[in-house]
Order: sequence, then C-alpha cells, then structure tokens
Amino acid sequence: MCKIDNREALKELLDSQAFERRPVVLSSGKTSHYYFDGRKVSLNPRGAYLIAHLICDMIKDDQVDAVGGLTMGADPIVGALGPVAYQRGLDISLFIVRKEAKQHGTRQQIEGPPLKAGQRVVVVDDVITTGGSVIKAVEAVRAIGCKVVKAIALVDRQEGGTQTLEGMGVRVESIFTAADFGL
Repeated sequence: MCKIDNREALKELLDSQAFERRPVVLSSGKTSHYYFDGRKVSLNPRGAYLIAHLICDMIKDDQVDAVGGLTMGADPIVGALGPVAYQRGLDISLFIVRKEAKQHGTRQQIEGPPLKAGQRVVVVDDVITTGGSVIKAVEAVRAIGCKVVKAIALVDRQEGGTQTLEGMGVRVESIFTAADFGL
C-alpha cells in the first residue's frame, strides 16, 4: 500500500505544478477544462523520488520482472524507479517503448535490457485519458510474449481509458484520479 506521507506530498506537488486549470485540446482531440503534465513533477527530483517510492510500494508483492512504458510520459518515471528499486532490493529491469520501431540500427521498439517471453511486466504512464499510450506499450510487450501484470498511472482522468484497458485484461491502478483534485 502507498505510504500516506509520500502520497500526500506527491498530491500537493502534482496539484501545484502539474495541473493547469484552463481549456485545452487533448491528444485524443477532445476538449477539457484542465491540462495535466506529469513530467513537470516526474522530472523534479522530489517528485521523481516520491513517484518511485510509491510505485515500488505498488509492485513489491507482484513478482514483477520489468517496469516500463511508452516514451515520453513513462521515461522520467522509469528513470526514477531504477535507483529506488535497487535500494529496496527489487530485482527488476526497466524498459522504454518507442512509438514505433527504430528505422536504423537494431530496429527495436523496446529499449533496455531485452525482455523475454513469459516475463511479468508493469506498464507505467503519467496519465490515463483514453488509454492510448498504455495500450501501445501493452501491445508491444505482449507481442514478445510478456505478461502485463498491471498498468500504473500517476493520474487517471476518468475518461474511459481505464475501462478500455480493463476490457483488454489489464488491471489498472492509479495513484490518483482527477476527482482527487476536484476535477
């Protein structure tokens, strides 16, 4: 379970730095009365520390082999997890999923230590709206035979993405929902 002090500290940081309460057009094309940019906190040293500890708490009993997600939202989260997971004795590897495979070099879509069929992975992202970014990452790791244990997001906008992912057989755990911030 998440430590309350870390969770509350992260909530305050997200509320003051990651939310912009103004009309915006989202990547899905939908309009919203707020914008959430989790990178403003996941790229902040204190925010990265808090996020990494909370996610380690969320995965410690899941027998996870690897954690990763689609670039860009997952990149700072995955980077923060490394030292904290190591410090806490969690034997996991980390990965980043490109939006499409490289067209040169090794032509990989998944970067990091090679994942193997049968490995248990967790997919992370900063936000879930329609679930599109998490779906791309899930599809990429499933294509090589990995089992997705769950998806974790900093914030679930509660706009259908979680239900879509659950319909694909992916359990979703969010640290917060939009409702936690009065949205």
